[in-house]
Amino acid sequence: MRVMQSVQKIPGGMMVVPLLLGALINTIMPQALRIGNFTEALFVNGASTLIALFLLCAGSQINVRSFGVSFGKGFTLLTVKWIFGGAFGALIFYLAGGAEGLFLGLAPIAVIAAMTNSNGGLYVALAGQYGTSEDKAAYSVLAMNDGPLFTMLTLSVLGAVGLQGGFFSITAFIGVLLPILIGFILGNIDEDLRTFLGKGADMLIPFFAFALGMNISFAAIIEGGLPGIVLGVLVVLITGITGYWSFKIFKWNPLIGAAEGSTAGNAVATPAAIATASTAFAYNVELATVQVAASVVTTAILLPIFVGYLAKRIEKKNGKQDLVTSEE
Repeated sequence: MRVMQSVQKIPGGMMVVPLLLGALINTIMPQALRIGNFTEALFVNGASTLIALFLLCAGSQINVRSFGVSFGKGFTLLTVKWIFGGAFGALIFYLAGGAEGLFLGLAPIAVIAAMTNSNGGLYVALAGQYGTSEDKAAYSVLAMNDGPLFTMLTLSVLGAVGLQGGFFSITAFIGVLLPILIGFILGNIDEDLRTFLGKGADMLIPFFAFALGMNISFAAIIEGGLPGIVLGVLVVLITGITGYWSFKIFKWNPLIGAAEGSTAGNAVATPAAIATASTAFAYNVELATVQVAASVVTTAILLPIFVGYLAKRIEKKNGKQDLVTSEE
């Protein structure tokens, strides 16, 4: 059986197939792999560790001369995600008539939270499949939008709430950056280490994708309803397409720009965090939470397919060599 060959024919297959398999098992048999010890550690709780190891391996492939490019790409992704996602969220906020209103069933805080936060694991997996080591390392900057920080910044600009302290920890940022930095150092002091660690990156993708899936339930889509699904589609289209074109303008691989078009799992906690800071958002906090959860699942499924579709179009139009940028 040529399982791997079949999986690779699916857009984003090495990411999306294990992720969907994990989500399916978690939905219909959530306790099947939660039996403790090595099984649960690897297949259920292992996503963060496996992603960290992936980032270390990816960091080892970065040439010291090209680190500035990684920062530029990460900063571009972060800025575009916030500006366009936040602007759309602000539009819904005003159309809904404020924090307690709804527009077409969508809670404004859910829209802003889903639009301004991206799934780092999904980005890393797509960058691993379609990009270079520079693209993978850009995650160290993009990771700054994990949590409620950029949602709070958007609301602060709107004048809805004041910017609160304690939502962004420099220690947490260093915690994301450190594995990449360690790999970066190892890869640049020894070419043999760079070669050795380079073999690990691609192998890790399906494993952490499955573990991510084991923490997603299709029930979240049902609970969040049609508005939550629509929100997920809008996240992919608005922030994915704007990311695509921003990278295209800079003559970088546009597929990596599109790879930011997702909502991270930790964004599910954002409405509650915002409601704690401002009681104005407490009214719709439960509805907003399930809508963000639906967006998380929807984007996790849709984004790899969307990026795979874009990759096929580029390959058909210009040739496979244009899918990635050259590495130094």
